Amino acid sequence: MLPTLRQLQYLKLLAEHGSFSRAAEAAHVTQPTLSAGIHELERALGAPVVDRARSGVILTAVGEEAVRRAADILARAEDLVQAAKSAGQALTGRFRLGVIPTIAPFLLPKALPLLRERFPRLKLFLREDLTHRLVEALKAGALDAALIALPYDVAGLDYEVVGEDELLAMAPVGHPMTAQATATVSMLQEGLILLEDGHCLRDQALEMCGLNPPKGSAEESLFAATSLHTLVQMVGSGLGVSLLPAMAVEAGLANDAPVTVRHMDQGHPSRRIVVAWRAGSSREVEGRLLAETLRGDHLRPAA
Repeated sequence: MLPTLRQLQYLKLLAEHGSFSRAAEAAHVTQPTLSAGIHELERALGAPVVDRARSGVILTAVGEEAVRRAADILARAEDLVQAAKSAGQALTGRFRLGVIPTIAPFLLPKALPLLRERFPRLKLFLREDLTHRLVEALKAGALDAALIALPYDVAGLDYEVVGEDELLAMAPVGHPMTAQATATVSMLQEGLILLEDGHCLRDQALEMCGLNPPKGSAEESLFAATSLHTLVQMVGSGLGVSLLPAMAVEAGLANDAPVTVRHMDQGHPSRRIVVAWRAGSSREVEGRLLAETLRGDHLRPAA
């Protein structure tokens, strides 16, 4: 006897909510129904999947492995349903798209009207979040695709390139960079401000420009911006120097701040903007079509 999709769904909800009552509520069934489903699952697997404790539900080792595999099985089952509904009609109906915060405000205002025009039956659901959480959601089947930036570890995902987004040096007006046609790495190394940990742009900027992480006391190590808008304001206030994506500059983010923006003197470092989806997903055709639609003169073509 094999586990059913309903039993795997019960287990997944049980792991997420930590109690039979809350999991049953989320599944829209009674608690006895959910308990019976978990019991049948344990019979099918030949081992307990949960320990029932006063403090709540604790997954056994078998239960943890079952939850991990159940997430993939349920995601593939949902892919099958969506593929059947959208057969021959790409980008129609529900499409859940994740976008990182350093792309969303600059690319989406141009892209969304175009998507509405080309795909009037598309019902787009957007989620803005950091890259690692979007990647987790893709692998768990909670998203259909995500607009992210490389380099990043995308094992288990496939992707289509949208274009290249150059990283530009930024300094306050009056900084030595202002008098130069281009910026050097040495100009950025002193007083470098970056986005806080968790933003992939932080690591990409350090790696691609050959920079070292900001050094200082424990208090100074917390001196970081939570968004690109805040980063521009910090630099404009004379608190340091930084790097800014070209798409943000072209969108006018630095227009009203007392900052100077320059190309780097070597290499023109850039991040690669891609539409990514879970490897093997039935949404691959739509992911590639979405990337094709998003390509435009606001990004350099991929090398």
